Amino acid sequence: KHTLSELLPEDYDAAMTLWNTAPGVRASEPREEFERILMRNPGLSTAVRVGVELAGAVLCCHDGRRGYLYHLAVAEKYRRQGIARTLVERSLSLLEQQGIGRCTIFLVADNEQGKVFWQQLGWFERTDLVAFAKDL
Repeated sequence: KHTLSELLPEDYDAAMTLWNTAPGVRASEPREEFERILMRNPGLSTAVRVGVELAGAVLCCHDGRRGYLYHLAVAEKYRRQGIARTLVERSLSLLEQQGIGRCTIFLVADNEQGKVFWQQLGWFERTDLVAFAKDL
């Protein structure tokens, strides 16, 4: 049986391992950045645990106008049980409670499995935008 709880700063190592072993997910946040996301968005990021094991996790945050989900992943042995869908639904519900009307995800371009998952949940691809970034 799995339980939902808030993703906590002490989950950093387990979350990074989970995210970086999941196909199509790339997580590179330093510990300080991970903790800052959690502190600025209390209660929004979610962990799924089976006993003490981190079975799934997602980072969820918002800027006051739009919500964002990062690094949704479920450990391989727990996939196909609705855990990812539960993580997404909880995130969207929490964002909606805070008055956020749209949520965005950034998907690695070659993550075909991820594209299918998000489309099945009713998400649509934004082909009118191109992402740019600059490291500071």
